[in-house]
Amino acid sequence: MSGPHLRDGEPYSGPHGEDAPASEASEASEASAVAVPVQGSAVGDRPSAEDRFTIGRLAATVERLRGEVRAAHAAAEGRALVELAKGVIVERLGCGPAQAARQLAELADQAGLSQLELAADIINQAARDRVAEAAGDFLRTTGGEPGRAAGADASVGVRLRTAESAALSADDTQSVAESLLAHALEPLGAVAVAIWTTGPDASLSLRGHAGFGADEAARWHHVPPGVTTAARQALTGRRTVWYPSLAAAGIPSIGRTRHPDGGRVVVPAGTGGRIHGVLEICWARPLEPQPQAVERQIEALAELCAHTLEALPAPAVPTGPLGPGGGGPLELAELADGLYDPVLVLTPHLDEEGRLADFRIRHANAHFQDPAGRPRSAVDGALLLEAYPATAGGSELFEQIERVYATGEPFRSRRTRLTALVDQVPLSSLADISISRHGDSVFLIWRIEDDSARLASLLQHAQRLGRVGAFEEDVLTGEITWNGQLFDLFGREKTEPPVSLRELAAHVHPDDADAIRRFLHSVLHQRRAGSTAFRLLRRDGVTRHIRVIAEPALGTDGRLQAVRGAYQDISAQHWTEVALTATRDRLVATEEEAEERNRLTLQLQHAIMPPAKPPLDAPGLDVAVRYRPAETESLVGGDWYDAVVLPSKKVLLCVGDVAGHGVEAATGMVVLRNALRGLAVTGAGPGQLLSWLNSVAHHLTAHVTATAVCGIYDPETRTLRWARAGHLPPVLVRESEAADLPLLRGLLLGALADAEYEETEIRLEPGDTVLMYTDGLVERRDTSVHDSVAQLLATAQLPADGLERRLDLLLSRSKSDTDDDTCLIGVQVT
Repeated sequence: MSGPHLRDGEPYSGPHGEDAPASEASEASEASAVAVPVQGSAVGDRPSAEDRFTIGRLAATVERLRGEVRAAHAAAEGRALVELAKGVIVERLGCGPAQAARQLAELADQAGLSQLELAADIINQAARDRVAEAAGDFLRTTGGEPGRAAGADASVGVRLRTAESAALSADDTQSVAESLLAHALEPLGAVAVAIWTTGPDASLSLRGHAGFGADEAARWHHVPPGVTTAARQALTGRRTVWYPSLAAAGIPSIGRTRHPDGGRVVVPAGTGGRIHGVLEICWARPLEPQPQAVERQIEALAELCAHTLEALPAPAVPTGPLGPGGGGPLELAELADGLYDPVLVLTPHLDEEGRLADFRIRHANAHFQDPAGRPRSAVDGALLLEAYPATAGGSELFEQIERVYATGEPFRSRRTRLTALVDQVPLSSLADISISRHGDSVFLIWRIEDDSARLASLLQHAQRLGRVGAFEEDVLTGEITWNGQLFDLFGREKTEPPVSLRELAAHVHPDDADAIRRFLHSVLHQRRAGSTAFRLLRRDGVTRHIRVIAEPALGTDGRLQAVRGAYQDISAQHWTEVALTATRDRLVATEEEAEERNRLTLQLQHAIMPPAKPPLDAPGLDVAVRYRPAETESLVGGDWYDAVVLPSKKVLLCVGDVAGHGVEAATGMVVLRNALRGLAVTGAGPGQLLSWLNSVAHHLTAHVTATAVCGIYDPETRTLRWARAGHLPPVLVRESEAADLPLLRGLLLGALADAEYEETEIRLEPGDTVLMYTDGLVERRDTSVHDSVAQLLATAQLPADGLERRLDLLLSRSKSDTDDDTCLIGVQVT
């Protein structure tokens, strides 16, 4: 049934209009199971018409009594919700029960709801638990009445609270399963439900079911550990698993043959970080994606299962020191003290909302070894994450402890890295880890790798990497001890006798014999530690560069007893030093060549463009130039300028910038500058001059590209005709305003074989100043060119005492940081 039967908003009270008492419901239930003999019928005789009439009356009576029992249970559950809501009203309003009952009736009448529906909503608002969240989600999804779907017999809140009331009052898990199916799951389309419990060995037991046959339940009453089922997938994954079709997923589970294509939802049922069981819900047909409101309802039912599984008595299982009945902290502490490995006994630590936040270290046994070297009293009683914060890091140890506590499935791992903080410095150790759950506690066992064995392994590894071999020589007995690495260095078999110190000179290069004799005299006679390097001549013809280090060991009487030391193969280091010396010599020569190259480049550049240019004899026109070379001499660039009076008495003004640095850029600059001077004598305009110069850059140079601005000033008309080739336009300063001239069309020089350049002219007035410059004046790495030009215009319009002073002001306020040359020409009409 989908919920309690209602009549006019009140719980249905039975066929006689009165509440059926529990005794009558019990008697009716017993009556339904009584077999009534029919008089006048013998065994094997066919029943007469009268007998069949009697049997029919009895069957109808039994069915009527069953209905009354169901109605009585529904009425009792409904009354429980109403009474609980009345209690909430009493607490909120501070009134008596009678006034609370009247208040509930009036509110229900005003809202157009039954008292049962209103009671469920009041409980949800007061509880703010998973059930309330599920009902609220449904309300937000449907946008209808509180928790009610269109055409539904009962609201979601009523169904969930009724199922909760029945489950909490149930005496066994079987009744819980039947209540969940009847009140909460059948309205969602589910046909069966199973409630599994987890055993101490991570097994699964079927504690309650509804909608499955008795034979099917008997076959699935126990699932051993390690068997993959739908419920185990949810248990080990600690998450809700949705199967649109169980057959398509290929996962075995209860009821698979009865509903082969049906969908399943399997939800872990846990509290406080521990999974007590699994709720499995079955649909007869494939399961479509469900809205979030339905998912919240199922999660609320799983939490309800967890609380009932935690409260209801568990089935009888063998108890003992490790069983559920004998796993208290005291017993586990005694058990841990009997183990030879370090053990921590952990118990869950919950936050204010009842969720698992950490584990408390309840006991550290006598063999406990802290990776940080702390005594066990320093960690006993502390929280695990406070004592060992790194367990929640890359090792994922804390997550494994959570998993073991939740599922009961033990965890084993070899050579896991344990990290502890010593004065805020991480100290790591390797250990074998074992985690297991016993009752409500967790055993964390770690076996830290033996320090002596680990250090010996590290020493051997270091000797192998460093190609170091150790030795000890007893000078009294002549006994010599070599390690395996030393035999490899000398190229000798391990079955051959070692080479003594006094025989060492016979195995070295003749030029190093004196060094060996001085070394032996210092160690054996002067009894001082010494070292030397020599070339070892092996029998296989290989020459190795070796360094020997030795120190004497003296007895109590001061006499020399033994010599201990090591040989190290330094051949790689020797040849590296030789290679470095040769490379250093080549670098010195290269640097000298580069310096000479830069010096010649600077000389060439200064010869073409001297930093101080003599004044230009142009009537009615003042001309000033500035050239600022790059700060780094190795970055000598191709910036150039020119200002010359042509035979026609007109003045050629131009600036340009050849791409690149060094001799190539300076050479290209010379070619273009001289070519433009020669072409300007023809009297052609600036557009034609740049077109010819483009052909020179494309055909007569080695792939030179450049930008330029070219202008021809006529003193008689005070007009300036100009053109540009990929360069920034000139700046006109008139009175107290500065503006850049139009951006004419023109490709950079050398990009294409043929190119045309737009030209225009401007008539200048007395006092006007025209500025031409290269990009070294404005370029910045962190500022756009547009912003830099705007800053240049702001500086150019500042008042200045003459043209020379204006150019100096522009250079001094230039914030270019690209290590590029800067050329600047200024002309002022007088």
